[in-house]
Amino acid sequence: MKPSIDSAAKLAAQEAIAALQSSYLDPEFSAAVIKWQKQHGRHSLPWQQTQDAYRVWLSEIMLQQTQVTAVIPYYQRFLQSFPDVFALAAAPSEEVMAHWAGLGYYTRARNLHQCAKQVVEKYQGKFPADTTLLQQLPGIGRSTAAAVSAFSYGTIAAILDGNVKRVLARVFAIDGYPGSKPIEDAMWLRAQALLPQQDIEAYTQGLMDFGATLCTRSSPSCERCPLQARCLAFAQQRTAELPVRKPKKVQKHKQALMLVLIHEGQVLLEQRPDSGIWGGLLSLPEIGGMRELQATEVLAMTDQLAQAHSFFERFGEVTQMLTLPDFSHVFTHFKLQVTPLRASIATRHAMVAEARYVWTDMAQIQSAALPAPIKSLLLSLA
Repeated sequence: MKPSIDSAAKLAAQEAIAALQSSYLDPEFSAAVIKWQKQHGRHSLPWQQTQDAYRVWLSEIMLQQTQVTAVIPYYQRFLQSFPDVFALAAAPSEEVMAHWAGLGYYTRARNLHQCAKQVVEKYQGKFPADTTLLQQLPGIGRSTAAAVSAFSYGTIAAILDGNVKRVLARVFAIDGYPGSKPIEDAMWLRAQALLPQQDIEAYTQGLMDFGATLCTRSSPSCERCPLQARCLAFAQQRTAELPVRKPKKVQKHKQALMLVLIHEGQVLLEQRPDSGIWGGLLSLPEIGGMRELQATEVLAMTDQLAQAHSFFERFGEVTQMLTLPDFSHVFTHFKLQVTPLRASIATRHAMVAEARYVWTDMAQIQSAALPAPIKSLLLSLA
């Protein structure tokens, strides 16, 4: 029986991919990375002193889009409060968010908590070594799964984070934006083809260290790079050009009126929804939410001031309202301009059916689960 046209096409595609991947084989590349890492790579990071999958996983999640220097104190505080996956799974969500506050990208914290619960429920607290199973857990993508499995269990699996993409783009002169699917797919094939058959931990760490310390985004240290002789971007004088940058988009602007009500040493805070910006954190109440603006538009305040006055009156008799200096905070996809409005009340009304609002001692602001810019504002008022 002859294979169907679809089966024949699928087989041809698989053969083409295999041939392409075979052309990427380069054992000297991995050998150079491993040798360099053992001699010059980083060896003293706190999560490098263990093969405990929980600690490896925690570090990998925290390191997503965050610098090592910023991660270390958060990592250490997390382990003090949640020394193992059972402790993290059992912790209240607000406590987890409070430990994450200031690290940014808060979806990571929510996924972290849910992942811990699933590891306890499905795997009795032991992270699976299988990268496919790891990818089925919240917040763990293909590259993170490979890193966790390689560092914890010695699994030979390819990583492809931003640092690795930069190294591959330069060494092999890969044109095209690495975030686009065709380029990323080709990079995955190359990353898999370059894998060594031993010393996977040193190789994986070496790729990360290359991107973080030598093959940096700007001013790469090509003179110290052991891959310089084989680096096509260096030979072609294209290190500043590669990897190709993401096409620029016009930055969106949003504006929000945030309400600051402080009475007798306590500030009124609002619990934000689990999804969206600053999801799951406490923050200042807003009037009208975060409204998108045109670049030249100014938010009309008249109506919102009236709404703010009505809001404040729910909690006490308003004796004064004043506008504090604006401040800005840049998110990944937009810039937020915040206008804080502070009010004073004579006496405080009892809150009825206001579960989303909570009075918090100003002395506890430093440890509260607050977004970094809101925490900074309140600390300046303390």
